[in-house]
Amino acid sequence: MGIEGKILERLGAREKKEGSLPKTLEFYRRLLRIQSEARFRIGEVRPELSQEAISDRLGSGRPLLEFGDLAIDWQLAQGILEEVTALFRSYPEISTEMPADLKDSLSSPGFLKEAVRTWFEGAQSPPRMAPGSANEAFLDFLIPAIFKPFLVGHREALLGFVNQELWRRGYCPICGGSPDFAFLDRERGSRWLMCSRCDAEWLFQRLECPNCGTQDQDALAYFTDDKGLYRLYVCEACRQYLKAIDSRLAADEVLLPLERFLTLDIDIQARTSGYGPNDQTRKVEPSPNC
Repeated sequence: MGIEGKILERLGAREKKEGSLPKTLEFYRRLLRIQSEARFRIGEVRPELSQEAISDRLGSGRPLLEFGDLAIDWQLAQGILEEVTALFRSYPEISTEMPADLKDSLSSPGFLKEAVRTWFEGAQSPPRMAPGSANEAFLDFLIPAIFKPFLVGHREALLGFVNQELWRRGYCPICGGSPDFAFLDRERGSRWLMCSRCDAEWLFQRLECPNCGTQDQDALAYFTDDKGLYRLYVCEACRQYLKAIDSRLAADEVLLPLERFLTLDIDIQARTSGYGPNDQTRKVEPSPNC
């Protein structure tokens, strides 16, 4: 059983035990079903990257995927868009209402491709869209939900090429996304990061901020819950935070994508304390040959 099936099974068991799920978990379960069905329809992904290109990009600190490498069925993406926007409309307490003019724009596959490219490459806002507008804010929520099944397929095909001991950067080796969750493994207590976009996992230093890279021990700290299971890493240098779980203390198998939603109260506590979420734009370290 894949991780999506395990998550759905666990949520079903919780619903049976408690009688219902919180709205956030109910929303996530429905979204996961849409994404899982889309991932099944996408099938096996085979990025056209030579071994030379893979070695060159990883060796120079660049993620494996550039936008032009992505194999995207835009007709399927448009269908996922319609399903996800319908889901958002069902949960007004979780997502804002889509602006009417954005709804008209998104009916065009050309606009969707342009918006996805902007998001993937980390640009500030799609062309012809004002930065900080309601349209941009809604797209920041919508596009990752639509595009995840495609990125997951690429991650499954490429993560095996990454040498975990050599990468150790604060951004994803597959798509360049920033981490939004971390875990300490059961074997050595090593810290691993998880990509906010494609769910790739990669090894990282325990005593370094993945956002700004500081190793100043006076700027780095973490807080734990009463059991020590969950951690909140904070950096005083950039005022960013990162949630984590200590797998060594977990009674059950840790399902990391689910943990994002099980720990939303930690996000609230961090933001209330003045910390922001790890910057989730695409990050690419320049090649030393540039």
